[in-house]
Amino acid sequence: MTNAIHVTVERALEGRRLLTHHFYQRWEEGTVTKAELARYAEQYRFFETFLPEFLTEVASRLDDGPTKDCVIDNLRDETATPSHLELFERFAEAYGAGDAAISPAMSSLINAYRQSIDEGVAVAVAGLLAYEVQGSDIATSKARGLKLHYQATTPALEFWEAHGRIEEDHARWTLEGLDALSPSVADVERGVDLVAGAWWTFLDEREALALA
Repeated sequence: MTNAIHVTVERALEGRRLLTHHFYQRWEEGTVTKAELARYAEQYRFFETFLPEFLTEVASRLDDGPTKDCVIDNLRDETATPSHLELFERFAEAYGAGDAAISPAMSSLINAYRQSIDEGVAVAVAGLLAYEVQGSDIATSKARGLKLHYQATTPALEFWEAHGRIEEDHARWTLEGLDALSPSVADVERGVDLVAGAWWTFLDEREALALA
């Protein structure tokens, strides 16, 4: 079933693969301004703070077994010393991110993850997978853009380079964990739709602010 789930996820992501979004394309090209990077970091921080909470809640709703193990392994990576939030703060500081209220699109993104839990563990794990299958390529692309165009220091790169290395493992673990749940196609599609749509809307918000 693992291959069938992967095919379902990839099909559900069509038209919403994040590296095709104009914001990330501008990041790769070096046309996102440093002020935009700061505002992006101010909002992404909310997600990075929330992710361990999400993983903890999903794990608490799973029976012992391979799916719970994969979620806990993911959580362990997030919270190991230095935590991914600590690594992210080094990036945020490098580009002058301050404190900001959560934006409407980031609030909706976090709510999408929460809603996926409410709709069942299979939907939640599928939602997690929707980003994880893209995560390594996204992080690698961001790190490359930061090096080429934004004079990135080593501390500014650590978060993205770490994710470039580990997200393939996270995607594989999560796919195997989802497979162990024997999910319906509808549950897989629902999880991907919730999360992929919310991430795309968050990047739309970044673009709208750049044009304002």
